[in-house]
Amino acid sequence: MPLPPPAAAGTPLAEIDTPALLLDLDAFERNVAAMAGAARGIRLRPHAKAHKCPEIALAQIAAGAVGVCCQKVSEAAAMVDGGVGDVLVSNEVVGRAKLARLAALAQRARVSVCVDDAGNAGELDDAARAAGVRLDVLVEVNVGANRCGVEPGEPALRLARAVAGTRNLRFAGIHAYHGSAQHLRTVAERGAAIALAADKARRTRDLLEDEGLECESVTGAGTGTFPFERASGVWTELQPGSYIFMDADYGRNSWEEPLFPRFEQSLHILTTVMSTPAAGRAIVDAGLKAHGFDSGNPLVADRPGVEYVRGSDEHGVLKVGSAARAPALGEKLRLVPGHCDPTVNLYDWLVGCRGGRVAALWPVAARGAFY
Repeated sequence: MPLPPPAAAGTPLAEIDTPALLLDLDAFERNVAAMAGAARGIRLRPHAKAHKCPEIALAQIAAGAVGVCCQKVSEAAAMVDGGVGDVLVSNEVVGRAKLARLAALAQRARVSVCVDDAGNAGELDDAARAAGVRLDVLVEVNVGANRCGVEPGEPALRLARAVAGTRNLRFAGIHAYHGSAQHLRTVAERGAAIALAADKARRTRDLLEDEGLECESVTGAGTGTFPFERASGVWTELQPGSYIFMDADYGRNSWEEPLFPRFEQSLHILTTVMSTPAAGRAIVDAGLKAHGFDSGNPLVADRPGVEYVRGSDEHGVLKVGSAARAPALGEKLRLVPGHCDPTVNLYDWLVGCRGGRVAALWPVAARGAFY
């Protein structure tokens, strides 16, 4: 059961209950427009695992995206329930209950999914037949992330043939996403990683088409690498997600304009100083349960010399440098999350702000959509 929102429309920022997930709507809209412009001429399918919010998905589609990606069936269901008509589950779906839900979803929207196993493709075929639908299926190819995916070349060809040989599935292309390349720190490192991925994807695509299997879609890419996939001539569709928000980890990457647009930090955690127990230390109400720590501690925005050094369940410990302005009891501070995706998943609401006041309250409809 979702909690009530931490504020109402028109509430000043200083009166928002905390911790709250704050979205600077002006920066968010500029980010959406920047990616739409950068992707012009190629299909854009942003990843909804970053935001889990149909309102954001619809804003991206209004700006030119063809649909969205999701990682889980329940996440895809939240998007379809919210009015999104084209969803790629860019992941493997295994298990009878999940497969039945996926196939039923395809009765209401265009739904596609990835496979890396012929047995799983057979189970997908059975589920599609039971639901009376035909599912688009992409073969996931391991282009360097060493996560899911068959190896390039002949293994991908064998699986594509298995998909094409079913009665209720349509082979729609390949999924070629190099997730671990997104946070290589230098532009040169990221470019080199995607050059290797492009070679694997290109060889696989060419082999499939030489064997009479039309590779309609080569889909992948992320916020940290998408200009390289776009320029390769291999990918036909881009899947960036974090660009709408950004985070501290992406902030540690190097970015070179005009190759990369300058995406702004639009997402913050609004937190309240709940204790000032000693000189040099302040405590805020955003602890481990308020943001994802997998990429390190959050940053304190716009307060030089104030550092978030430690979190426990409901407390965040700030170190206040000797030359810094000490936070006051009850003061509201903004934190830049270390990793935006798992942080968003902890909240029921995105609090959209403009001009110092709440302008929109968007439910994080796919919060906790793990299955």
